[in-house]
Amino acid sequence: MSNYSLNESYDSYRTIDLEARAAAASPYELVLVLFDGLLDELARARGHIEAKRYQQKGQSLEKCLNILGGLSSALDYEEGGEVVQSLARLYDYCIYRLSDVSVTLSLEGLDEVVELVKVIREGWEGVNAARRR
Repeated sequence: MSNYSLNESYDSYRTIDLEARAAAASPYELVLVLFDGLLDELARARGHIEAKRYQQKGQSLEKCLNILGGLSSALDYEEGGEVVQSLARLYDYCIYRLSDVSVTLSLEGLDEVVELVKVIREGWEGVNAARRR
């Protein structure tokens, strides 16, 4: 089986897995599913940059930007106060950095976004855990 076929098979599996998780998720859990998908795609973008697969890199980064845009548009600006404003600024910054990474191919910039997304995800995980108590 070629490497391309393995990638296609993994993509199909991952899509089905994410769809199944999303179908059973609460709104809080759905955000966690989106973060997991974002982190997976960021790792994929890194691999594409390292392997000089620039077309696939562009597709991966576009998916990342779409997920970040979706997360940002789902924020409740009326009820969320300063926390939502801070999240919006972080999402905007991640979008800015990924746009820069697309041009510069900076792995440091990509890693910075990964670390920020992990921190935000941990916060959502804490909110979800507290909500279930």
